[in-house]
Amino acid sequence: MESRIMPCLWFDTQAEEAANFYISVFPNSRILDVSHYGEGGPREAGMVMTVRYELNENPFLALNGGPQFKFDEAVSFTVTCDDQAEIDHYWERLSEGGRESQCGWLDDRFGVAWQIVPKGMGEIFAGADPGGAQRAMKAMLGMRKLDLQALRDAAAGE
Repeated sequence: MESRIMPCLWFDTQAEEAANFYISVFPNSRILDVSHYGEGGPREAGMVMTVRYELNENPFLALNGGPQFKFDEAVSFTVTCDDQAEIDHYWERLSEGGRESQCGWLDDRFGVAWQIVPKGMGEIFAGADPGGAQRAMKAMLGMRKLDLQALRDAAAGE
């Protein structure tokens, strides 16, 4: 069944470059199709207009719409990771040429915001011990890339 909701990312001219980068980062990813502007369109004829692609089987659309709009952290994509190795992989790849923020957030080289977080993070912050949740939150606020073991240790009071 085709997804009824698909994020559309507005780029100036980097839609195809971004889509190719993203499919190199995520497993089970591929370019589905590329369309081009025709004569009389708002951009140069032959320029890539849209790239439809999948990231880990999730649909996306990249549009070369022009320089009017820029990405910011008001919208981000969350990548839930099974373990520290996955956190490390996505953090390293997506932050290449981008900007690291704090608490597992980064902007990639295209300006798209990502949150790289461990599965089970909710349990760390919503456990039965409010003190543990506070310690874990304090630890997280001092991190850029999240360290899963350090978060667990902080929650446990270690």
